[in-house]
Amino acid sequence: MADNKDKKPQQINIQLGEKEAEGIYSNLAIISHSGAEFIIDFTRILPGVPKAKVHARVIMTPQHAKMLMHALSENISKFEQKNGEIKVNRQDSFPGFPGGTPKVN
Repeated sequence: MADNKDKKPQQINIQLGEKEAEGIYSNLAIISHSGAEFIIDFTRILPGVPKAKVHARVIMTPQHAKMLMHALSENISKFEQKNGEIKVNRQDSFPGFPGGTPKVN
């Protein structure tokens, strides 16, 4: 039987394609969930443009969604320690839209 002390951490080789490396810009994430998964739709909205297109959809398990939440929280804390507090005014989140919030269809 192998001793757990002899096991080395598994390395994962992650490849980033050219298209994916360009990334997408998103200023709105719409999050929904079922009993088995979380769905995050990334879109961008522009003032005066009545429709927004979903540019990427990420589907993950509840466990992975929670891990993502913790990773984002940790990284936001690190960012704010270095750059200062990120200010968010929820009332003006979407200026230029009636009621300040786009309608999701």
